Amino acid sequence: MSKSTISTFELFAMFPDAEAARKYLEGRLWPKGPVCPCCGLGERITARKDGFYRCNQCKEDFTVRTGTIFERSHVPLHKWVYAMYLLVTARKGISSMQLAKEIGITQKSAWFVLQRLREACGDDLTKLQGIIEIDETYVGGIEKNKHESKKLKAGRGAVGKTGVLAMRERGGKMVAMPIEDSDAATLHTAIHQRVHVGSTLHTDEASAYKGLGGMFFAHETVNHSAGEYSRDGVTTNGVESVFAVMKRGLHGVYHHASKKHLHRYVDEFAFRLTAGDVKRHTLSRLDSFVDGVAGKRLTYKNLIN
Repeated sequence: MSKSTISTFELFAMFPDAEAARKYLEGRLWPKGPVCPCCGLGERITARKDGFYRCNQCKEDFTVRTGTIFERSHVPLHKWVYAMYLLVTARKGISSMQLAKEIGITQKSAWFVLQRLREACGDDLTKLQGIIEIDETYVGGIEKNKHESKKLKAGRGAVGKTGVLAMRERGGKMVAMPIEDSDAATLHTAIHQRVHVGSTLHTDEASAYKGLGGMFFAHETVNHSAGEYSRDGVTTNGVESVFAVMKRGLHGVYHHASKKHLHRYVDEFAFRLTAGDVKRHTLSRLDSFVDGVAGKRLTYKNLIN
């Protein structure tokens, strides 16, 4: 086995069927034994057939799927594990069409599986600290690729696109989120919510970032308009590389991400560049993915509403 990754052949040997995948998921989600997702207790649990358990406290039956992104899914658990493997190892993502071919389900089901997996990538509210590189970009349709009737004819820039703000901890994790506006109030609020007081912020010289330095943060800038991209360690090159990967994935693999679902795609790329970083062993990345599936059930009705 490689020191940094495993092949699909090795993965299939580890999870040849749904039963093997169930035992892996139970061991990861319930390291001290089954826990009832209804009452949260694990002292009075009775094992039943086929991975079912009965909580004698609240009289509810449950499985490892209950209360997770797998709940009420007809896709076998070993196919879910393989889908997670593909998502963390594909640097720019995997399309629903490709996933459908890989695990033998319909494209519609594969799209739903991917959206559930992206749901598991979000909601990490840990604050960043240290040196934080911050920048924003805009994503949306490429004007020259649109049908004539859909072209905005408003030139380059943010018109018709959705803003995405990203913050990357130097040598650590990152967070990214769609934003309604790139004004000072929006950016300052997001930064204060996700960055520890006392951290050092590196940004460009956009006026929206003015006023961040002082009582709460140290603030250094680089002047891109003057051709300055790095000065004595002050740079935003790290966070801009995130946007490069994300845009290549959105344009080259997914082709289109609606504003409605964009936050899940952004969460996917943020996860892949932090907990799913290729510097970590594939099995560690897979473990981190599984850690995020509990408490995030996503129904099809809620997804398309």
